[in-house]
Amino acid sequence: MTEKELRKKAMALPLQPGVYIMKNKDKKIIYIGKAKKLKNRVSSYFGSHAGHSLKVIRMVENVDDFDYILVDTEFEALVLECSLIKQHMPKYNILLKDDKGYNYIKITKGDFPRISECKRIDDDGAEYIGPYISGFSVKQAVEETLKIFKLPRCSKSFPRDYGKSRPCLNGFMGICCSPCAGKITQQEYAKTVADAVAFLKGGSKASVRDMTVKMNELSEEMKFEEAAKLRDRIRAIKNLEERQKVVSINVPEEDVFAIVNGKKKACFEVLRFKNGKLSDTEFWLIDSQDDLKNARLELIERYYSMRSDIPSRIAVDGEIEDEELLREFLETQRGKKVEFIHPQKGEHLSILNMCIKNANEHLAQNEGRLGREFAALEELASLLGLPKPPEYIESYDISHTFGADNVAGMVVFHNGRPMKSAYKRFAVKGFDGQNDVGSMNEVLTRRFNHYYNDEDGSTFKILPDLILLDGGQPQVNAVLPVISKMNLSVPVFGMVKDNKHRTRAIAFGGGEIEINSHRAAFTLVSNIQEEVHRFAVSYHHKKHTKSTFSSGLMQIEGIGEKKAKALLKYFKTISSIKEQSEQSLSECPSISKKDARNIYDFYHKL
Repeated sequence: MTEKELRKKAMALPLQPGVYIMKNKDKKIIYIGKAKKLKNRVSSYFGSHAGHSLKVIRMVENVDDFDYILVDTEFEALVLECSLIKQHMPKYNILLKDDKGYNYIKITKGDFPRISECKRIDDDGAEYIGPYISGFSVKQAVEETLKIFKLPRCSKSFPRDYGKSRPCLNGFMGICCSPCAGKITQQEYAKTVADAVAFLKGGSKASVRDMTVKMNELSEEMKFEEAAKLRDRIRAIKNLEERQKVVSINVPEEDVFAIVNGKKKACFEVLRFKNGKLSDTEFWLIDSQDDLKNARLELIERYYSMRSDIPSRIAVDGEIEDEELLREFLETQRGKKVEFIHPQKGEHLSILNMCIKNANEHLAQNEGRLGREFAALEELASLLGLPKPPEYIESYDISHTFGADNVAGMVVFHNGRPMKSAYKRFAVKGFDGQNDVGSMNEVLTRRFNHYYNDEDGSTFKILPDLILLDGGQPQVNAVLPVISKMNLSVPVFGMVKDNKHRTRAIAFGGGEIEINSHRAAFTLVSNIQEEVHRFAVSYHHKKHTKSTFSSGLMQIEGIGEKKAKALLKYFKTISSIKEQSEQSLSECPSISKKDARNIYDFYHKL
């Protein structure tokens, strides 16, 4: 069916709740959605694509027909939509792959058993504890056990490597029993592993109770050295429990959700708390989302369609489309009350920020960035009201000496890092004298002329997500007409310095945004401002030096600006020109034999 035919069919739908099912030419389901009013929702896909995301446009291009199912309420539509998506897994729905397998703790056989985490049971004679659903919990348990009982974490094989080398750093720090240096016997090692396994199976309370009894018995038997070892283990377990309380929350269970949006990808992060402690973490990298409110609805709905354990409280980093409807759906699934919270302060906000930080890090790793850089871009986007973190930032500064040798430097920061291959220099040509505002207008005009006229492959063909000018509102006002005239949509802000030439604020719309209290964004903007200033000044010094040299050459009869520049380009320095013979000088392009004689005489017959 054509798009016109699809719209005609959609306009005939009733204004009732229901589910619509989009199909391609092969009759394969590619998208399933719900609607309070089917006619309005489905018809909106076919017609004007203004306001549609790229994802929706691509989906519509592949739609050949659609079916629909009427229901009585929007809630029934949500339940049916969830069920159908689980059955058909359509291409254009937000999908979360449930790749959570089972996790085990493995204890190898032999004289020197090793404890580790693993994903499956092998037929290798080892002992396996599990299965566990949470890989996070298993990893944490193994790490804690190795630390408490001072068991090796290295890749050495025992007894092959027993007593054959000096202790590693862990051994020197006292957090490994150092079998590599022969500091523990095979019998002592085996007993330590047995205690560690008992700790893993019985938990900290049972382990502490048993070890306390054993410690007292050893003390009565005057075996003080062995008793001291147990005392240290008990202390380590109790210290660990105290540290774990730092991440505790004031509710028995809670799931925390955050979504961090990048230019191409988004990260959906979940922290799960049980018994007041972090019990599991998960994240998914999905396509970048245009509508975060709707994305949260779909993601949380999909997440719990793969899980049976819905908590009593769910913390979210922003608004959810149809939140009450989603809450009703989850309460039906759980059979008990479910509460959504949007933390604004206190412990819950700290935990939510931890979730956002982890999402930033995962997204940054995917995009080849450091987490702190992406966090700075996120903070900057929030301060400036940008829809997404600015991936490609251009910054400009003007440099001159009392209006002479006007130049501009352009630097580029890509994903929060300098991209020196895209740096550009401009010699201001439109006028002489000091006019930073006019210079900025000329430079930006030339830059975007390159955008329209250069061939593919030029870095000028990349449209920036943000422009930062070294200066205040006058510089911004000079550039905005250029952006408008060239029919571009690029946000422009000024970087304002204090009287000590330090970054103070960001100028826009006749006002200023204070950034000193926003550490990550402040550091990024300061680095950009310092870099563009350094780059512009270095170019100015170079040009000014050449200009000075050129003016000296122009004192020679017959040598004008053009020939002076040709001499400097050919011989590089004034010193080199002075050392040349008449014959060598005449070999320079644009220099005649007469010119060569005049130059030689000027420097040698003074």
